[in-house]
Amino acid sequence: MAVYTDITDAELEAFLGDYDVGTPLAFKGIAEGVENSNFMLETTAGRFILTVYERRVKAEDLPFFLGLMQWLAAQGYPSAAPIADRSGALLRTLRGKPAALVAFLPGLSVRRPTVAHCLEAGEGLAWLHLAANGFPGRRVNRLGHAAWGELFAPLGPAADALKPGLAEVIRSDLARFAERWPSSLPEGIVHADYFPDNVFFIDGRFGATIDFYFAAWDQLAYDIGAAVNAWCFEADGSFNLTRAQAFLEGYERRRKLSAAEKAALPVLAHGAALRFFLTRLHDWDATPAGALVRPKDPLEYERKMAVHREGLPGFGSWS
Repeated sequence: MAVYTDITDAELEAFLGDYDVGTPLAFKGIAEGVENSNFMLETTAGRFILTVYERRVKAEDLPFFLGLMQWLAAQGYPSAAPIADRSGALLRTLRGKPAALVAFLPGLSVRRPTVAHCLEAGEGLAWLHLAANGFPGRRVNRLGHAAWGELFAPLGPAADALKPGLAEVIRSDLARFAERWPSSLPEGIVHADYFPDNVFFIDGRFGATIDFYFAAWDQLAYDIGAAVNAWCFEADGSFNLTRAQAFLEGYERRRKLSAAEKAALPVLAHGAALRFFLTRLHDWDATPAGALVRPKDPLEYERKMAVHREGLPGFGSWS
């Protein structure tokens, strides 16, 4: 359940009073996701998503996120366009928390991506990178490579509680990244959370991307590495080379990768796996028993990191 903030009818009516979006017909919470409270809103003017921002999202970052979404929509990229109120503001307050209204996007996400889905998703990510080119906003990736050591520092006991000896393995990974993390690769705006549940398909074709609340400035190929982790592993933790090749083929339909980017993909994907392991481990250790939100299993990404340490079959190795 991903609704942390309950909204009353009176609060919704007061909030919508400053928008030209008609009168509400239906309003319900959306269970997917773990970061924010999301609601489906249907009015006499159409369908919208109302988001109340919680947890990791910092209020000072929201103008960047909403501005990026507005920019992408203006470039013709299928992302949810923020709705401005009558004063032109994209960001409001609801229950004392930042909130925004965005246009509803049609389409469905997939739980088990096929090769065809990966081909489409890869092209969609490259399209995003190109569409974001020129966006004037900048945001440091606070969950990027430079942050991992500090993030892990208090989590050693939690790692060992999950799997004895894991903390030392993670420290070894961090040391290798410190020595060999690639630099001088093409940079730009990255989505940084391009998971299957954030990509919509319509009749099997790429339809839209949602949830830009981790977007930042980073190496573009890092975004590909994170996406390969999300799209190209089986439920048992094994790597699916065919899906990975399809994802890269789709990406290069829009944007060709340099030789340096291709060579760096194994280490970037390994690093991205560590990033998601660390944030999941933090949430796993911090979520109180009985909470309505079920944290995501960090061991899923521990298994992916183990595969990366051995080298992805047919995809390359950086060891």
